[in-house]
Amino acid sequence: MTGRLNSAQPYALGAFRIVVGLLFACHGAVSLLGVLGGVDGNGGTAETGAWPNWYAAVIELVGGSLVLLGLGTRAAAFISSGAMAYAYFKVHQPEALWPIENNGEGAAMYCWAMFLLVFTGSGAFGLDRLFAKRSSANGERTAEQTPVAV
Repeated sequence: MTGRLNSAQPYALGAFRIVVGLLFACHGAVSLLGVLGGVDGNGGTAETGAWPNWYAAVIELVGGSLVLLGLGTRAAAFISSGAMAYAYFKVHQPEALWPIENNGEGAAMYCWAMFLLVFTGSGAFGLDRLFAKRSSANGERTAEQTPVAV
C-alpha cells in the first residue's frame, strides 16, 4: 500500500497546490478587485498603497495565482509564506496567544501550507514541471524529481 501511495504523491501534491493557490488568490482578489463581496461585503477594495492590506492583497493574488499554475512555485510560496507569517504575528497574535482565539487560523494555515510547497515544489500538473521537461529535451540538465517520502 505504501508503494501505491508514494507513486500517487506527485498528483496529490499537485492537487494540494492547486487548491491552496486558488483559495489564496481568492483572498487577494477580494481585497484588490472587490469580487466575492469585497473587503466590506459590498464590493469595496483595499485602498491602493495602504500598508499592509494592499501589499498583502497583491502578494495573495499574484503569489496564489503563481502557485495555482505551478509557475515559480517555490519562490512564490516562499514570499507568500513570509507574508502570512507577518500577518499572523503583526495582526493576529497581539490579540491573543492561540490562533483560535485571535482569528489567525487562516494566516497560520496558509503560512505553513506555502512553507511546505517551498520544500516540495509544484508536484504534478504544474507549469514548472512542463518547463523542466522542455529544458531536459533541449539537452539542459535539470534536477531529478523524486517523491518526498522514500
